[in-house]
Amino acid sequence: MLGTVLLLLALAKPVCPTPDSAASRRAEALKRLLEVFGMEDPPAPPAHVKQPPQYMVDLFNTVANADGVTKNPDILEGNTVRSFLDKTHGEKMRFLFILSSVAKNEKILTAELHLFRLWPRATHGPKRHHFCQVSVYQVLEKSEPEAPGGKKLLAARLVSLQGSGWEVFAITQAVRDWMEDESSNQGLLVTVQGLGGSLLDPPLLQFASSGDHHESKKPMLVLFTDDGRRGASLPMAGFPGGSYLQPRAPVLPAKLGVPGLTGPRSTRSLDRLQPCQRHPLSVDFEEIGWSGWIISPRGYNAYHCKGSCPFPLGENMRPTNHATVQSIINALKLSEGVSSPCCVPDKLYSINLLYFDDDENVVLKQYDDMVAGSCGCH
Repeated sequence: MLGTVLLLLALAKPVCPTPDSAASRRAEALKRLLEVFGMEDPPAPPAHVKQPPQYMVDLFNTVANADGVTKNPDILEGNTVRSFLDKTHGEKMRFLFILSSVAKNEKILTAELHLFRLWPRATHGPKRHHFCQVSVYQVLEKSEPEAPGGKKLLAARLVSLQGSGWEVFAITQAVRDWMEDESSNQGLLVTVQGLGGSLLDPPLLQFASSGDHHESKKPMLVLFTDDGRRGASLPMAGFPGGSYLQPRAPVLPAKLGVPGLTGPRSTRSLDRLQPCQRHPLSVDFEEIGWSGWIISPRGYNAYHCKGSCPFPLGENMRPTNHATVQSIINALKLSEGVSSPCCVPDKLYSINLLYFDDDENVVLKQYDDMVAGSCGCH
């Protein structure tokens, strides 16, 4: 008899989570969070302190606010922007960009070569040139790019010899070729010609190189791509640019690393008595150990929806017609097993992350359905 009592007491006693189970729960939560961001493992932080290209920082600030929330869903072409620095280490007019970090399923929408035009050299005598022609070629034969058939013209235009600044050339087809056959990536060749068509040696116009100039002026390849990741297929009406409800959102603890329930039962009961409304939900990238590779934002407010949807549902509850009918059926007990509507997000916004990938390239990626814009009864 005593043994039976002790057994019942042991079964009734609440089991506290062990440190091992807490660590396991945290690891699983972080893994699920990485899946939301389309990653299997977090990128390693850069080995040395690196400044992201100013172009990528400016682009992030254009498409997102300080919390990373998208200002306008139509600004970006696709959902990913990748930047790559030149790997030739000093060759003046030859450029090579390694694209191994681009996934095979990413659709290349636009590719741009960004070159920083230096101030022209001082020349003696009267200035005879105000413009020159800059041509960008895809190198087909690495050893003899100047030979017939050794290169293919990608872009050409007149460039002023006055002042300095960035010049951008579209090279989309070359990058698509490289993605189909990685071994075909023999780099790019840039030439400068006078208006008469002759090559100028030394060229009157020069661009900053990867070895001799400040990192902020280094040659850069920028790719605008789409990885095919979108929200679920249930469009929500009334949200500019469209919004979606995720049918299989990963279930994460309210605070990563803290297993179990988030509060006393009385508090949770009180929450259910409150009307459906939006509440803060902070995601701190430093707290979860991601601040080493994420550049911006440092975190964001995802918000969450909490509260009751009591009968009758008022307009302030933003109910769908289906939720209104369900509420009536539940209140009148016209059918068994029908619960009251649930308090869920009815507007969802995307966020943007600016981060270093495994190759220390800077990536800007947009993720749909990450912030609850408002809540309603559904």
